[in-house]
Amino acid sequence: MATTVLRIFSYLPNPRVWKALIAAELLGVHVEVVGDKPKNLGNWLWDFAARPLNEEEKVPDNPNARASRRGFTGTLYKTDEFLQTQPYGTVPAAFSPDGAIGVFESNSILRAVARAGSQDQGLYGRNGMDASRIDSFLDATLVFGREAQVYLLGVNDISTELHQRMRGAFEFFLEGVERALGNTEYLAGDELTIADIAFVCDFSQFMRERLMRDGLDAASLPLVSEGSEADYPRAFAHLQRLVQQAEFAQYLEPYTEHFLGQNTDKP
Repeated sequence: MATTVLRIFSYLPNPRVWKALIAAELLGVHVEVVGDKPKNLGNWLWDFAARPLNEEEKVPDNPNARASRRGFTGTLYKTDEFLQTQPYGTVPAAFSPDGAIGVFESNSILRAVARAGSQDQGLYGRNGMDASRIDSFLDATLVFGREAQVYLLGVNDISTELHQRMRGAFEFFLEGVERALGNTEYLAGDELTIADIAFVCDFSQFMRERLMRDGLDAASLPLVSEGSEADYPRAFAHLQRLVQQAEFAQYLEPYTEHFLGQNTDKP
């Protein structure tokens, strides 16, 4: 069995976790993932050794009980050790194999997996300058992903201001992707890198917008992504090509069928 390079605790399924899993598949390393549906994570102990809680543990005087603040409601159970390694207390939460070091933010978790592979594989570039260019795309994707998260969480009670902000972020992000793909086969050069992995996963998650039309219709607002396939053909072609690759398809193919509009054949 491949060496375990990282352990991740998260809600599942989660495209942000799929970034690390796709990279692990490509590199031939193993990432261990534990977790549950978002609504069930209040019944888990948040820790390196995360596990479902027993009923007698879910009490107000449990020393691990914390008031939830971001993305969850009610009480969550987080150990002191979890918060020492994960200072923002969020998921996905990744750990070194011994649990001593915590890594947070999905693109940093992705980088950690990429660094576990050989530089000869090129997934994080062939040198420091390559890696810096890849980082530029990862940072741009992270900004887009955060805007998308706010938008998708608010789409059922959408405001015109939020819709306009998301449209601006969407156009800015896709214009950069489209321009980059006009010069090279992949986002950061002529090889597949973690920049492409992050793009595919975060953009696919944003496109869940097309399954959330009711809130937009109620506010008489169009999809932000309406007609974008024609406006950004290289970006969508790149997405579709990568989704057909086996390492991506096992996670993303069912997730993208609603907007790619077909069952893709794995190579």
